[in-house]
Amino acid sequence: MNVLLIYPKFPDTFWSFAYALRFIKKEAAFPPLGLLTVAALLPDEFQKRLVDVNVDCLTHDDLSWADMVKAGFDSVFIGIESPDDACLTECHKTQNKNRDLLESVGIIHRSGLQVMGGFIVGFDSDRPSIFQRQIDFIQKSGIVTAMVGMLQAPPGTRLFDRLQRESRVVDTFSGDNVDGTTNIIPRMGMDRLRDGYQSIMKQIHSPKNYYRRVRTLLKELRAPEINQPINMQRFLSVFRSAFRLGVLGKERFCYWHLMLWTLICKPRLIPVAITLSIYGYHYRRICELYIF
Repeated sequence: MNVLLIYPKFPDTFWSFAYALRFIKKEAAFPPLGLLTVAALLPDEFQKRLVDVNVDCLTHDDLSWADMVKAGFDSVFIGIESPDDACLTECHKTQNKNRDLLESVGIIHRSGLQVMGGFIVGFDSDRPSIFQRQIDFIQKSGIVTAMVGMLQAPPGTRLFDRLQRESRVVDTFSGDNVDGTTNIIPRMGMDRLRDGYQSIMKQIHSPKNYYRRVRTLLKELRAPEINQPINMQRFLSVFRSAFRLGVLGKERFCYWHLMLWTLICKPRLIPVAITLSIYGYHYRRICELYIF
């Protein structure tokens, strides 16, 4: 088993000593002792590689060397934020620019990892078309777990300080970026942002669009190499989901269509199809709580 340990970039904070380190031509103040401890706890037969991105570059060869899929990982969360380059520039997500984001997501899916995506609306550079663009991107990408939130400005951030200087910060800050609230006054206007956000949530979590997105994912997703052990509760969950979603649920036709399609086209992914159907039920209940 190849294990790649990645120590993230240390931000410019009090303890980074970034500006002091320049005087002695060093890249980092502290060794990644936590990851070294983890490495020491791993089985001796594992091959280990440590990349400290404060000192070295993380390369494609590093990522290819360690198949996280073979280690049992089945999903990864990525902050995609927006399909609009101007918005990506505004939120400093330059690594998402100048690339085919749909193809990048597809590469990850084909490797065997499900992409769980984070998306934000309410940037100053957002145009009225952004809401439909977000919907279209999410649907085409097959990102089933799409966490969409309105832009919020946590106290203590540069965004908060800038908007406060512009008198665009309100008192309420829930800390929950999917509850349909924001603590900023958006440039597009609060009514337009709220209506657009609700439109996104209603469309991507409707049974028709949600189950269609699951099929898009399953068409590309490589079957897992490590199967989860079956216990009694997992076994019973198959019948519970069939009854609650396939008999009682409003999504019953979408549910059975997905099950039949998966049995015929991707039989090894039936457990994934059932799991994502159950997740969809949860997402819709959350939307009903906050949005609908």
